[in-house]
Amino acid sequence: MPADPNSALTDDLRLAHLLADDADSITMSRFKALDLHVTAKPDLTPVSDADTSVEEALRRTLGRARPRDAVHGEEMDDTGWGPRRWVIDPIDGTKNYVRGVPVWATLIALMIGDEPVVGVVSAPALGRRWWASRGGGAYAGKSLMSASPIHVSDVAQISDASLSYSSLDGWISSGVGQGFVDLLRDVWRTRAFGDFWSYTLLAEGAVDLACEPSLELYDMAACSIVVTEAGGSFTDIDGTPGPNGVGAYASNGRLHDDLLARLSPSADADADAEPDIDPS
Repeated sequence: MPADPNSALTDDLRLAHLLADDADSITMSRFKALDLHVTAKPDLTPVSDADTSVEEALRRTLGRARPRDAVHGEEMDDTGWGPRRWVIDPIDGTKNYVRGVPVWATLIALMIGDEPVVGVVSAPALGRRWWASRGGGAYAGKSLMSASPIHVSDVAQISDASLSYSSLDGWISSGVGQGFVDLLRDVWRTRAFGDFWSYTLLAEGAVDLACEPSLELYDMAACSIVVTEAGGSFTDIDGTPGPNGVGAYASNGRLHDDLLARLSPSADADADAEPDIDPS
């Protein structure tokens, strides 16, 4: 792959790939294991022994390789403090993982302040990995030495767009449910690829829109830089760039203003408002 123009991040990107290699080894060894232990977290989402094993392993490695960096993960308390923070989702798509569905991935990002500067999304059961670094473009392949650059699509009309989402549940209570239903009707094609896969497919140009109304930082940090370095747009539901808001609205860039307008809370409020009645 071409040299990263921001060479200060080269070592961090290589480290992220090494972390992903370790994660892949653990997750694949437990995938479809008959003795996989699964419990429910307080929010009733599942967590497996593989989730915790991956995060523990990555935190140990970061403790040795980047002892001054902070770490934020899904399964354990935050550690460290400072401008550099690693953000980890050990298994994005745990519900798929525990049911034997191969669509799941480990998400690893490095943030400096509020900006992701390195991101790796590794889906070993699919035999795919996606990554990006600030100013260095986005790539897909099996390793740093076996990679191809990726770029979002050029689709310019909502009526020609392919939309991917995770599930309908979150949209019901999101405040923009009607706008989402209308969007589903207006696009060319819809598929619920879900989780990380919506955003990596967007970065590859296979879909044109991906959105979810409620996500956490660890769900979004790695995916956001892959999307933006592939030429797309990634914002929260209010249109603020980056992965620091409540949810994720992502597009190929050309469709983003239309996406935001259709899924803004004010648009749903206008649709729900009582019509004006002229008493005369």
